[in-house]
Amino acid sequence: MNMGIPNKIHIIGSVGSGKTTLARTLSNSFNVPFYELDNVVWQRHESGDIRRPDEERDKYLDNIISTERWIIEGSHSHSWVGKSFQTADLIIFLDTPYPKRIQRIIKRFILQKLGLEKANYVPTLSMFRKMFKWNSSFEKESKPEILKMLTDEGFNSIILKDNTNIDNYLND
Repeated sequence: MNMGIPNKIHIIGSVGSGKTTLARTLSNSFNVPFYELDNVVWQRHESGDIRRPDEERDKYLDNIISTERWIIEGSHSHSWVGKSFQTADLIIFLDTPYPKRIQRIIKRFILQKLGLEKANYVPTLSMFRKMFKWNSSFEKESKPEILKMLTDEGFNSIILKDNTNIDNYLND
């Protein structure tokens, strides 16, 4: 028994939605390992990130989802991630308001540039601009696709406007 949370949770949402924070909080509270999809896609090196070959990336994800308990976070809606959705006991969609995500992107960038927050990537102005582009694209394209997928596929899912609302769900 795992004290009331599902064994396999996939958290999705846009950049700045609170996915990593929620995954880390649940992981620490319930002793469940968590994985960031960005780190499944990218091999992290001091000299720069290297994209894993698709076969290696897929095998890495297969190894994660074949374990008994996990929390995966990532906004990837690509077909290769589908198997983690199908395996998940619960999908949490963090539908954090767009202006809040913008604030978080700005705050994260400043903290990373000051060395007060760790980044898995080099926090360049180019990356900063990409985050705004991804956030906008998520709102216009990915969000409607995710909502449709959750409805059409009948996944066990919840939609939260704030990553702190998870307590209300877990305590019900």
